[in-house]
Amino acid sequence: MGRYIGAIDQGTTSSRFIIFDKGGRVVSVAQKEHEQIFPKAGWVEHDPQEIWQKVRAVIGEAMAAKDLKPSDLAAVGITNQRETTLVWNRKTGEPVYNAIVWQDTRIAPMVAEFAAQGGQDRYRAITGLPLTTYFSGLKLRWILQNVEGARAAAEAGELVFGTIDSFLIWHLTGGVDGGHNVIDVTNASRTQLMDLEKLAWDGDILADFDIPASMLPEIVPSSAVYGEATPNAIRGVPVAGDLGDQQAALFGQACFEPGDAKNTYGTGSFMLLNTGTEPVSSKSGLLTTLGYKIGDAPAVYALEGSIAITGALVQWLRDNLGLFQSSEDIEPLARSVEDNGGTYFVPAFSGLYAPYWRDNARGVIAGLTRFVNKGHIARAALEATAFQVREVVEAMEADSGIALADLRVDGGMVVNELLMQFQADILGKPVVRPVVRETTALGAAYAAGLAVGFFASTDVLVANWAEDRRWSPEMEEDRRSELYRMWKRAVTRTFDWID
Repeated sequence: MGRYIGAIDQGTTSSRFIIFDKGGRVVSVAQKEHEQIFPKAGWVEHDPQEIWQKVRAVIGEAMAAKDLKPSDLAAVGITNQRETTLVWNRKTGEPVYNAIVWQDTRIAPMVAEFAAQGGQDRYRAITGLPLTTYFSGLKLRWILQNVEGARAAAEAGELVFGTIDSFLIWHLTGGVDGGHNVIDVTNASRTQLMDLEKLAWDGDILADFDIPASMLPEIVPSSAVYGEATPNAIRGVPVAGDLGDQQAALFGQACFEPGDAKNTYGTGSFMLLNTGTEPVSSKSGLLTTLGYKIGDAPAVYALEGSIAITGALVQWLRDNLGLFQSSEDIEPLARSVEDNGGTYFVPAFSGLYAPYWRDNARGVIAGLTRFVNKGHIARAALEATAFQVREVVEAMEADSGIALADLRVDGGMVVNELLMQFQADILGKPVVRPVVRETTALGAAYAAGLAVGFFASTDVLVANWAEDRRWSPEMEEDRRSELYRMWKRAVTRTFDWID
């Protein structure tokens, strides 16, 4: 068996291949960004063929950088941007349309149409999810209704649906020459088409959405062997782990006990709490989702608080407003002022996700005066992330009855020390960053390693986890309460912006 484990991390803005050793340390990494396509306001797409080409390229680069052969890898896992929806031809491998990204809001009229017939929560008891633009099922329906010839081809059995993991596994294991069309339980739980308890596609919802069952991938565990890789750089290596990115981070943070939680700060931010082998329904605007499933063991569930825009707000200030050259520059700019100057930035660019679920909200900067400068705007943007995370933590504690002792954090924004300190301050709880920050890719590697016996058990993974840095709250309670009160006031200004 090889000495290392590989992980494909296919994210919203880039694809990476990371190779880890048995201790969970990074051995080699390669990364390439892909194009963000915005055909209309609220529409977000990716070119699936570009993503597949970039994935193959980063695999080759990461292997070549350390002169590794396929025999050096014990297995390869995959983690992916979730809810992003793809339909392709099973005979040619050609997508019928671009991938519709999780942030895309084009199906808002469809969401309203279905909600009018039974409320936003009409499918929540079965799927754990409210009706919203976020999930895959109605995006798939949009493709069938709006792409010429797609409906007829789907009904003839020529088309397959999948999320990004399905598309990549299909290609990796042979594509048109016998590629496996699978989706793991975590990604399947984000389609709004799967019965949470049965771990099977729900016939009634498929009928409601008018989706042919023949299109759907096979639902499989998150840690299992799905096939062997065919690209030359990793030919013959078992493809053996598959987790949506946020569940992969839960796995990589070794959150294997009920009550363990992590928060990932990426394009959006996502907090997951392990709730054990029984799904917990939310009364506070959270999602009930799959945490992971290891082989034949019972599935483990989670509560999730999803925030649409966090790191993407930093990118927006950089690319759309030109406030700074590089994302890292936001921290010194935000430190150039003592506080937010009374400014609050609510980035409801795609509506509001947890705990509000308002598709008709839009972004607002509130509290502007002549005193405010770009430093205050930068600081308000960072604080927006921390405020949104506090809202999710409060919802999670209310639903689960568990008070979090501290918050384990990961993702690109955890290098921002100003943000991490403010997060601890506004939560009134310690914030803890692990030594290995690539927890999403690490989770996929761990799942693949467990499937082939490279790791003996999850106990080994728990032992691998180590603390790098801890931020403790330093803010007085009066100040914390006042800032949060004003944030809540700013949030209400975003409601019902779109008629």
